[in-house]
Amino acid sequence: MKKKSTLSISGMHCAGCALNIEKSLKKLKGVENAIVNFSTEEATVEYDPKSIDIKKIKNVVSNLGYKAFEPGEVNESEKDLRNLKYSSVIGIILTIPVVIISMFMKIPNDNLILLLLTTPIQFGVGYHFYKGSWNSLKNKYINMDFLVILGTSAAYFYSLFTTFFGGMTFYEASATVITTITIGRLMEHLSRGKTSDSIKKLIKLQAKTARVIRDGKEIEIPVEHVKKGDTVIVRPGEKIPVDGVVMDGYSSVDESMITGESMPVEKKKGDEVIGATMNKNGMLKIKATKIGAETALAQIIKLVKEAQQSKAPIQKIADVVVSYFVPVVMIIAVSSFLTWYFFIHQPFFFALTIMVSILVVACPCAMGIATPTAVMVGLGKGAENGILIRNGEYLEKVHKLDTIVFDKTGTLTKGEPEVTDIIPFNDEKKKLLMLAAVAEKNSEHHLGEAIIKKALEEKIKIPETKHFQTIPGKGVVTTYLNRRLLVGNKNLLKDYKIETEYAEKRMKALEEDGKTVVVVAFNDKIVGIIGIADTLKEYSVEAIEELKKMGLEVMMITGDNERTANAIARTLRIDKTLAEVLPQEKAEKVKELQEAGRFVGMVGDGINDAPALAQADIGIAIGSGTDVAIETGDIVLIKEDLRDVVTAIKLSKRTLSKIKQNLFWAFFYNTAMIPIAAGILYPAFNILLPPIVAGIAMVFSDISVVGNSLLLKRFKPNNLRSGTSFQSLFY
Repeated sequence: MKKKSTLSISGMHCAGCALNIEKSLKKLKGVENAIVNFSTEEATVEYDPKSIDIKKIKNVVSNLGYKAFEPGEVNESEKDLRNLKYSSVIGIILTIPVVIISMFMKIPNDNLILLLLTTPIQFGVGYHFYKGSWNSLKNKYINMDFLVILGTSAAYFYSLFTTFFGGMTFYEASATVITTITIGRLMEHLSRGKTSDSIKKLIKLQAKTARVIRDGKEIEIPVEHVKKGDTVIVRPGEKIPVDGVVMDGYSSVDESMITGESMPVEKKKGDEVIGATMNKNGMLKIKATKIGAETALAQIIKLVKEAQQSKAPIQKIADVVVSYFVPVVMIIAVSSFLTWYFFIHQPFFFALTIMVSILVVACPCAMGIATPTAVMVGLGKGAENGILIRNGEYLEKVHKLDTIVFDKTGTLTKGEPEVTDIIPFNDEKKKLLMLAAVAEKNSEHHLGEAIIKKALEEKIKIPETKHFQTIPGKGVVTTYLNRRLLVGNKNLLKDYKIETEYAEKRMKALEEDGKTVVVVAFNDKIVGIIGIADTLKEYSVEAIEELKKMGLEVMMITGDNERTANAIARTLRIDKTLAEVLPQEKAEKVKELQEAGRFVGMVGDGINDAPALAQADIGIAIGSGTDVAIETGDIVLIKEDLRDVVTAIKLSKRTLSKIKQNLFWAFFYNTAMIPIAAGILYPAFNILLPPIVAGIAMVFSDISVVGNSLLLKRFKPNNLRSGTSFQSLFY
C-alpha cells in the first residue's frame, strides 16, 4: 500500500533546484511519484513504505545540498530568510563604496581597497552560491548558482590578477551581481510568501484553546488535546473549537467562515456545530465528534494544501525548458566569449563582460515559477470563496468545459418536498390542510412530512385519529369524526369509488408544473387538492442563465418522468433534459456526451452521483460544510451556491490567463536579454549590457512574475453575499 508524505524543503534558490530534487527523488526505487514545489518550498512524495522509508528520502534531499523536514520538525525556512536578510544588508554596505570607487573616484591604492571590499562579498555574501554550485556538481547537474559563481569568479580572479600584475579590474561586476541577486532572492522569498496567504489565514481561523469538562471540573486546554467524546463548553463570543453535537444549551452560531451564509444559524440540543465557527449569544455544551485533522476546517486546509502542491499540465512545458536551459546558456556564454576575443579581436575585459552578463541574465527562475505561483494564488482564491479545487490540473481544465450537466434532486432543488399549493373546493385552506395533516400525522412518507411541516408552520393543531392505514403507492386511510378520511393519489380514490372528474382539470395543471398532487377526500367526497414540489435552490436560475451567457450548454439529469422533468426544466430555463435516468445510468449518459466530443462538467451532491462525477471531465460536488471530503468531486462547492460553478470557471480562465502572461514574459525576457547580453547591439548602437544591469534585469523578471500572479488576489466573484463571508475574512 503506497504512502504519501509532505516534506518541507529549505535551501532551494530557484525553480531549477526544485526540478533537480524532483528528478532525484523519482529515480529512487520505491518512489512512485514526487512533486517539488519551489513556491511552497515543499515536496510531496508517494512511495511504497516496504521498499523505502522517509528517512532515506530525506537523506537523498540532504545529499543534494538541501534539507528536508517532516511535519512537526523544526524547519530552517526562517533561518534561510534571516541569512538572506543579513547577506543583503552586508552586501549593500560593501557594494556601494565598490561602485563609487570603481566608477566615480580615483584614489591611491584603489584596486587594493576594492579587493578588500569585494573579497567578503565574493566569499561571504556569495557563500550560498558556492555551496549550491558544489552540491550541484557533486550530484552531476548544473544549477543557477553555478552560472552566478562561474561569471563572478571569472570577474573576481581576473581582477585579482590585474591588481598585482597590471590591467583593468572588474571588481564592481562581481560585487554588484552577487549583491543584486542576493537581494533579488530575498525579495522573491518575501513575495512568494504572499502567494500562500490563503492557507495562513485559514489556519488562523482555528481556535487555539478549548474549555472541557474533565473529572467534573471545567479546564482550559490546547485544542490539540481535545479528545473525541469530550464535553466542550463554549461561551458567547467564543469560537467553537471542534466539530460536535450540542448536548445542552441554545444559541445562534455564525457559520459564515465555512458555509458563506451571512445569517447566524440557531443551534439547540441535537444540532451539529462546526469547528472555527463563532458562538454568538448563548452558552453551548458540545460533545466533540471530530477533532484535529477530521474537522471541517482541517479538511479544507488539507485539500487546499494538496492542491497547491500539485502541478498544472502547462507547467510541464516550463519544466522541460528549465532542464535544458542552463547547459544551453553555458554554451552560449562560452561561445560568445571565444567569438568576441579570438575572432572579433575585442579586449579580454570586453569578452569577459559579455560572458558574465550572459551567465547572470539567463536565470530560468521566472519560467520555473510562472505556473506554480499563479496556480497557488488561484487555488487560494477559490478557497477564500468556498470553492475547493483538488489540484492545479482541474484549475487549468475547468475553462475548457462546453457542457454542464446538473443533477436535479439535492443540486438544482433542495431535495426536500414542500407544499406549494393548497386548493380547497368548499372549505377554507386551513381546514383542508388540517384534514390532510390528520391523515398524515402517523405517516413516514416524505410527502406526508411536507404536509405536517406546512401545518405546523401555519400553527394548526392536529387532532389524533384511529384506524390509521397506509396503502403503499397510493396513500393513507383513516377515520376522523367517525367519518372516512382519504389522502393520496387518484388510484386511492378509485379504489373507494370516489368521483374525481371535476377535480381533473386543476390536478392536471399542477402536474404540468411538475408538482405531485395529493387529493383529500372526507366523507367520500373530494374536499380539495394539495400540490407538493421539490423547490428550487436559491440562485439556481441565476447560475444557469450565467452559464448559458458564457456559451455553455446546460442539461439536467433526473430519475423523474419526462413531464415532471420538463416542467422543472422550463422553470430553470434549461433547454435539454435527460429524464427517467437511474442513478447507475447517469455515468453512462455522461460518457455518451463525451463520446460525442463534448468536454463535460457534472454537478451533483457527491454521494448518489459519485459514478457520474468520476466519469465527467470535471466533477463538481456540492459540499455541506460539515462534510467537505467528498472524494468523487474534482471541485467541491462548500456553500451549496450554484453560482460558484460560474465563479470556478471564471477563476480558471483568469488563472490560466495569468499563467500564459507569466510564461510569455519569462520566455520573452530570456529570448530578448540573452542576445543583448551577447552584444548583438554593440556593433550598430555601441550598446553593451553591464553585469550589474543584467543582474537587476534578472531579479526584476522573477519579481514581476510573482507580482503578476498576486494580481489574481483582486479577483472577485459576482455572487458575494451581504454580511460576513469566506471572502470578507481575507480582506
